[in-house]
Amino acid sequence: MVTRSRGGPLGLKKPGIRSHWHTFNKNKALFTLSMPALIYIFVMSYLPMVGVVIAFKQYYDNTGIFGSPWVGLQNFQFFFQGSDAWLVTRNTILYNAAFIVFGIVAAVGLALIMHQVKGSKLLAAYQTLMLLPYFISWIIVAYIVYGFLSQRYGMLNHVLPVLGFNHVAFYQSPQFWPYILIICNLWRNVGFATLVYFAGIMGIDPTYFEAAIVDGASRWQMARLITIPMISQLIVILFIIAVGGIFNADFGLFYFVPNQSVFLTNVTQVINTYVFNALMSLGNIGMAAAVGLYQSFVGFVLVLFTNWVVRRISPDHSLW
Repeated sequence: MVTRSRGGPLGLKKPGIRSHWHTFNKNKALFTLSMPALIYIFVMSYLPMVGVVIAFKQYYDNTGIFGSPWVGLQNFQFFFQGSDAWLVTRNTILYNAAFIVFGIVAAVGLALIMHQVKGSKLLAAYQTLMLLPYFISWIIVAYIVYGFLSQRYGMLNHVLPVLGFNHVAFYQSPQFWPYILIICNLWRNVGFATLVYFAGIMGIDPTYFEAAIVDGASRWQMARLITIPMISQLIVILFIIAVGGIFNADFGLFYFVPNQSVFLTNVTQVINTYVFNALMSLGNIGMAAAVGLYQSFVGFVLVLFTNWVVRRISPDHSLW
């Protein structure tokens, strides 16, 4: 009969300091190899967190971080009481939600297509062409978009009259830009996500597909009943991570691609660009730090909440 003891369920003792030290000695070489990365993360990600205190101070260059006067929550009030606070928050959330949804659907769909042509000699070329936009700067992307949308020189405004339509001043027409920004984001980022999902698909045991072929399953049935369920945990994990950044918009996309047109402010202004413009015009470093802390805190809470929801629905798919 199995009994419980003070050590834990099933009479097993909880691991102590000696056990952890034994694990460290056993894997000393691996820990040593990981030290440069750990030091880099500590110096670049954790050490600067001391500067969070700027969000609660009226920062002055001559007195420094700890010598500047304490103002409490005034920097947060400056942002939330502004007339544009709701606008930029709404734009940030809606754009990132669209990026997440469309990005997952497009990346998973392309990964499924690549899996169907994995025997092709051109697969490596397809992967390279899909990944190439990910390494292109948003400044270059902005020039490419301008080459398409410019009212005088743009390719589209040369094609539209041929098709019987009038010229369109895209940089003065905000109704088009939600679609343009979503397309730009997908074009640049979907290739990297596709390769991640494709790697997950390649890790599936091929005997599942062989058995399905013997049973007469179609490609769509194999994708729906085998491939997607097998990579569902990967999809959920990447979704949780993406939700954590829903308050942190891609600065380059929203600052460079719209060409800083004042006609497009209502549909292209997000929290990151709003803070940058306020910092450049007012020089209020405390407000910029406050909004950055607000974004990070909300993102952290969203990751915890999303993971909790996923764990309640399917514990096997949660991060922890």
